[in-house]
Amino acid sequence: MPTNSFDDFYLSWIPERTLLKRPFYLTLANALEADIISGKLAAGTRLPPQRELADFLDLNFTTVTRAYDLCREKNLIYGVTGRGTFVSPLPGKAFTAGQGSSGKVIELGVVKGFDQIRTPVIEASSSVLQKGYIGELYAYTEPAGHLHQRAAGAHWMARMDVHADSEHTAIFAGAQNVISTALLSLFRIGDKLAVDEYTYSNLIGTARLSHIRLEPVRGDEYGMLPEELENCCRAGGIRGVFLMPNCANPTTCTLPEKRKDELAEVIARNGLLLLEDDNTGIPPVQDGSYRSMFSRLPEQTIYICGSTMALCSGLRVAFAAFPENFRTQLLNAQFHLNIRTSSLDAEIITELILSGKAGKILEQKAELARERNRIFNAVFPDAVPSGSPAAFFRWLPVPDCPVDGPALERELQLKGVNIHSANRFTALRTPGKFIRLAISSPDTAEELQAGLNIVKQSVKSSKA
Repeated sequence: MPTNSFDDFYLSWIPERTLLKRPFYLTLANALEADIISGKLAAGTRLPPQRELADFLDLNFTTVTRAYDLCREKNLIYGVTGRGTFVSPLPGKAFTAGQGSSGKVIELGVVKGFDQIRTPVIEASSSVLQKGYIGELYAYTEPAGHLHQRAAGAHWMARMDVHADSEHTAIFAGAQNVISTALLSLFRIGDKLAVDEYTYSNLIGTARLSHIRLEPVRGDEYGMLPEELENCCRAGGIRGVFLMPNCANPTTCTLPEKRKDELAEVIARNGLLLLEDDNTGIPPVQDGSYRSMFSRLPEQTIYICGSTMALCSGLRVAFAAFPENFRTQLLNAQFHLNIRTSSLDAEIITELILSGKAGKILEQKAELARERNRIFNAVFPDAVPSGSPAAFFRWLPVPDCPVDGPALERELQLKGVNIHSANRFTALRTPGKFIRLAISSPDTAEELQAGLNIVKQSVKSSKA
């Protein structure tokens, strides 16, 4: 029986005892996950200490600890030394937006990628609708896309030193769906995927649903350290690696060619599957020296080329290049999951590519991004240097901020600014104090300046 009376004692989370079955740690973990996913437990909620919850439920302390550890591994909760255990923000899930004095929320959380550039997309859409074969786009086709659309995708990826023919190119409804398909078809439950300590937030959520364990690998200012990846491989269980070599999300880190060579050696030696995610479509250098990881490891790599950020967020199209040995599993999974993209969306992207407008959009966005980065650097001169001068987002350390990431998100939200904290981007048990700011999302440079100033003042006031 519990040693304490809880009649007048508040617990922030009270699971239904009658629903707990053996093994108790697993049903308790499932109950906690269900209450977090459903929204019953809001992000930032401080959970009961393990001993108090164990006493209330009349369970062993280690049983509750095991349940918490399972949820921590899934990035559902996180601990802060000396303060307790808290509910994490779910990747991609924003808090209810607040409003500043202007009545408008300044979006610095979700990366929209200069959505105001729409004219070329509208023109391409109009051109597609006037084509004589438009009716064929509404018929059932191969899940991987029409042949001419896949050929356009292969042509587009060649700009990034990814050379694949149309038979080894597939079209998906966004980069996230390529990742989901790859994890479900090429990995087994319990496999480990090596990732940067801070990585793409939706990958974390997808790995959780797929029961793939993420293994954070230490890095430096040049990205993932090859010797640390090798150490993880020696420990066992590593099936693959997820890398974003060009302007990694959220850190903006860009892998130098030498670091790519070193990582490629480790990946080849250990027979790992590589997911190479490119969210920019812009080579870091234009002098011909750039080489993709795909070109280094063509038999082990799935290259993901998204267009959402680079071209148009409303067109859910991503191209994937893959080797022959992954072909059957990957395309079968795409068929059974039925996550193909709209043929009309794919045709519009194809028109943008073949007409040359896609390249011009990239150039225009890159110039806007450089201007936004100059504004950011002026407001935060001591921030982490960007790995790309045309980054669409920035990574800002806030080491002296006394509140955790979710609390800072809520504080800024009340002031009319949405941001994303480090908690959304890591599988580490204790996230560092960073925030990601989507500098490409505000409609104007003036709006960005206002939002950054609010963030700066909030961080300063929090320190005080």
